[in-house]
This record gives sequence, structure tokens and C-alpha cells, in this order.
Amino acid sequence: MPAASYVQGASSQPLLGDTVGGLLDRIAAAYPERPALVVRSQGIRLDYRQFHADVERVAAGLLSLGLQRGDRIGIWAPNRAEWVVLQFAAPKAGLILVNINPAYRLHELEYALNKVRCRALVLPRRFKSSHYLDMLMELAPELADSAAGALQSERLPSLREVILLDDDAAPGTRRWTELAARADAQAIAHLHAVEKELGFDDAVNIQFTSGTTGAPKGATLTHHNIVNNGFFIGEAMRLTEQDRLCIPVPFYHCFGMVLGNLACVTHGACMVIPGEGFDVLATLEAVQEERCTGLHGVPTMFIAELEHPQFRHFDLSSLRTGIMAGSPCPIEVMRRVVEDMHMSEVTIAYGMTETSPVSFQSTTSDPLERRVGSVGRIHPHVEVKLVDEHGRVVPRGTTGELCTRGYSVMLGYWEDEARTREAIDEARWMHTGDLAVIDEAGYCTIVGRLKDMIIRGGENIYPREIEEFLYTHPKVQDVQVFGVPDEKFGEQVCAWICLRQGCESSEAEIQSYCRHHLAYFKVPHYVRFVDAFPMTVTGKVQKYLMREAMAEELKLPVV
Repeated sequence: MPAASYVQGASSQPLLGDTVGGLLDRIAAAYPERPALVVRSQGIRLDYRQFHADVERVAAGLLSLGLQRGDRIGIWAPNRAEWVVLQFAAPKAGLILVNINPAYRLHELEYALNKVRCRALVLPRRFKSSHYLDMLMELAPELADSAAGALQSERLPSLREVILLDDDAAPGTRRWTELAARADAQAIAHLHAVEKELGFDDAVNIQFTSGTTGAPKGATLTHHNIVNNGFFIGEAMRLTEQDRLCIPVPFYHCFGMVLGNLACVTHGACMVIPGEGFDVLATLEAVQEERCTGLHGVPTMFIAELEHPQFRHFDLSSLRTGIMAGSPCPIEVMRRVVEDMHMSEVTIAYGMTETSPVSFQSTTSDPLERRVGSVGRIHPHVEVKLVDEHGRVVPRGTTGELCTRGYSVMLGYWEDEARTREAIDEARWMHTGDLAVIDEAGYCTIVGRLKDMIIRGGENIYPREIEEFLYTHPKVQDVQVFGVPDEKFGEQVCAWICLRQGCESSEAEIQSYCRHHLAYFKVPHYVRFVDAFPMTVTGKVQKYLMREAMAEELKLPVV
């Protein structure tokens, strides 16, 4: 009789009992002169002593503004040094950091800030085509006549502090540099007193993850969640204080923040940030010039690097490890990463925001076929079981829904008990909605999704959120959103729309409407106008038939 699809990460390595701030204190004391943070686009280089000092000053400065333990502080910014400093300063001060996707538009920003009642927001004036301050002023025009720290906004009623990542202040805001300037001896003493009251089970981070049945949910993570996940991710990569990890993936997501920054800091390794957003040449230059030993990315990033016309001009011989995650990696791409990029110890990871995020990861010694055909084996101190539709554990080699339990499971969705109960059962099993198979050796393969989630270039996209937004279009009567295969991004977003009687529209009109309000990766790549959707006899929409029809029209393989 085959074994049950249940695995646990038995480990002789105990869990860490640190808060985020306590972790940084310990690591900075152990490796004060080792490089901690290199941000090439800003010309910043900090060792652990300097990084720790910057974090303490910002943490003390935040408390001096009157922010209280448990208050939420949002960061709506691309990858910058200030992001990393705030990632450690906010929890050191007992605040909850709220990650806001830099691609968010007005509709999403307003929802996120109000859902968790952000008291403060950190943002740059602009990045590329996104004029963040202008967008915020559109939501909160009262900022123009407000004193710093005293915003009273009708649409953003909880927001008081707006902290600008810019040398020049703007009405109603204060500059980031003012935080450190406020950190006098009294402020530092107050910080240390606050720290003594913190516990590692306190909430420390909120990350938004959309559901299939409504608006985004705020997955609420603790110190214990992310410190330990970062540590064991780094252990799987065999990180030490000698390593230098190039992190071109975004910080607002667990990939950058936990698999990148926390994996480094838990091991005294150096975080190397090539730029504010992913740029192929900047990434290759950073690896070469900083002699990076590790590199993170989703498969599309690695493909872009390998295919760049100047790829052969770069010396990447310092590389040995890194993580590829976000979507399945073709074996030929993995072979080229190992051979041409010298990443013989590259690993694959699987997880979800709600589990801090990693539950499975390959090791540096796993055969290449295992690193492509599976997501590795169970992480230390984590349990996973695969269950059928009745909740029964299925035998090894049989498909079931992946459920996970352990230190990594989130506290819940912020102030949403109903949806928390839907995700986490009474025995604290997190139901992921992913379908998987575990073989006799304990390797896990993800084979599908119970949910209709679309994964486009590593971004998780939830059709329901886009559908509900498109319902606000005056010409749209009904809409269904689903993913279709795409060679470059893995999947693209497709929308089938039934228009109101007498109305006419176009693909361009729908896409333009979305672009003004939704992140670029959520904008439907394909729009089709139909009279009806394929339905079951009980009235359930059959998205798989729509997917098949689009694949046939576009001459794409059905996945």
C-alpha cells in the first residue's frame, strides 16, 4: 500500500526566536564590517554597522512622529535603499509594514490604504511613467493645504503622515531624511523601550493577495513567519556572510523581501540591488561588477538575461546559486542557467504569500531533473498534506489539494475573519487551492490550481478582481476573465465580455479603461465580445471551454 501524501520537515536546526529588529541587532553585532547593502542605482554602500545604525535612526524617527505600536505604515515604491531600511525599521519600532505594489493605480491604492487603515505612507515623487505623488493628490487633494503629519482626507480618512522619497518636500509631506534627523538620544531611548515590549508573534507585515471571490485580502505575517522562512531559504542555498545576492525581483512581493533580503540578513550576506525595476543590463552589470554569488528571478527574467545580445560579454563566473520561482521553468532554460550563468547550485522554490511564503524548495545538491520537474522537498518545520475533495489524505503519487501547516502560516487576512476561516481550517491547515503530487521520495510537483489564478511572468493575477472592476464600465453587462497560454509570460489575461444592449466597444477601449485604474499586468491582453458564455446545465460558467476556444483561435497549446 503506498504511503500517504503527508510530509514534514523534521530538522535538527531549531526555529529562530528573533523579532526582525532582534535579528538585525544580532547579525550586525556578529558581522559589523561585512557588506550589508549595495544599491547601485543610488550609489549606496553600507556595511552591517552602518545599515543597523540607519535602521535604528529611521525606527526612532517614526516613533517620534507619534506612530504607535501596531500602526500600519505603507510603502508604495520600487526597489530602493529606503525600502530595505524601512523593511527593518518598521518592525523594530513595532509598526506593521504594508507592501503596496508599485504598479497599483488609484482604484487599488485607495482600497489598500483604507482596508488596513494606513496611518503613514512612504512614496517617491515618481518612477518611470508613474507619478505617485500626483496620484495620491488626486485621492487626497487636502494634502496641498495640510501641515506635515496632519492630513485629514475624506477618501483616505486614516492617513496622517506622507513621507516623500525626494530631496524636495511637497505640501503636506515630510522628506525621508527628516526621520533620521529626529533620532536624538531621547528618541533612540524610546525606541529601545518599545522594542522590549515586542514579541516574535506580533504582526509585522501585510501583503495584499487577491482572492477569486472579491477584493484583495491583506495576508498578515509575523516576525516569526518571515524571519524563519528567510533563514531556511538561505540555508537551502547554503548562504554565508561571504555571499553577495543580486536581487532584481520586487520588494513588495515575498520574493524580494523574504527570499531576497531576509535570506541575506539572516546569514550576514550582502543584498545587491541592481536598480529600481528589473533591467537586464543593470542586472548583468551588477553580477559582474559586484562579484555576486547568487541571483534571483522568475523564469522570464533569466530568459531575458540569457537572450540579451551582450550576454556573452559579461563575466558571471562568481555565481553559484540563486532561486528561480514564480512559474515553471523549462528544462532547457535551467540547463543554460546552470552552464552559461555558472549557477550550478540554483534552487527552485514554491510557496504563497499566506505561508511567508516558501513551503517546498530544492537544494543545491538535487539533480537538475528534480529542480525542473518538481519544486523540491518540504521545508524544515513545515507540514504538508494533499487531500481529496472530502478532505482525506491521498496516497503518494495521487493528485490532491496542497494544505500546509506550521510556523509559516499567516495570522490571517487583516480584519476578515470569514475569508480567514475559508483558508485556514480549525486544525490550522492552510488550504492553498493548488493541486499537487508528492512522490515516494518526497518531491512535490504542482500540477494545477483549484482557483482560477493566472500567473503572468511571476505575477499572480486573480480573475475575479478584474471582472469586478470591468463591471464598473457602463457598456459591460457581463464579463469572464481567464488565462491563456503565452510563450513569453507563461500566461496572458483574456476577457470575454457581453455588452449591454445597443452598445458597441473595442479591445482598445476596454484596455484603456483598465490601464487608468489597474496595474499593467492585470490589463487584459486579449478582449473578445461575445453574446453568451459556455455554461453547465446548472448555470456554472465553463472557463476551460473559453480557454480552449482562445487557444484554438490563437493557435496556442492548451495547458
